[in-house]
Amino acid sequence: MSEPENGLVTLASGLPVPEAMNRLADKATSLGLTVFARIDHAGAAAQVGMDLRPTELLIFGNPRGGTPLMRDRQTAGIDLPLKVLAWEGEDGQVRLTYNDPAWLSRRHGLGSESQDAVEAVGKALVAVTQAATGD
Repeated sequence: MSEPENGLVTLASGLPVPEAMNRLADKATSLGLTVFARIDHAGAAAQVGMDLRPTELLIFGNPRGGTPLMRDRQTAGIDLPLKVLAWEGEDGQVRLTYNDPAWLSRRHGLGSESQDAVEAVGKALVAVTQAATGD
């Protein structure tokens, strides 16, 4: 895992983007999270005649995790539900990128009353992304 840069955490995956996304979605569902959307950015680009390496976004979450953050600071809602981007770089390596929950906490000035929820969000993101690294 790389250090968060501008609040982003990036992990390498040994899987193709579609398989990584399938595993992300399956793991999220198995944890009781709702998958709200899966966006195929490369597919959308192809529809308008443009090229883009494989790039997909999974949007998922649970009100039990996100609501405490928004009750503390409603602006946290701009970063919720959770998102993980699976993308293939120029080098052919697939990576998974998501917003670091601690960074989100700092970004929105969340207080101590949100700390347990921030930690739970972090654990969920780690569990979901670990399922899609191919290890």
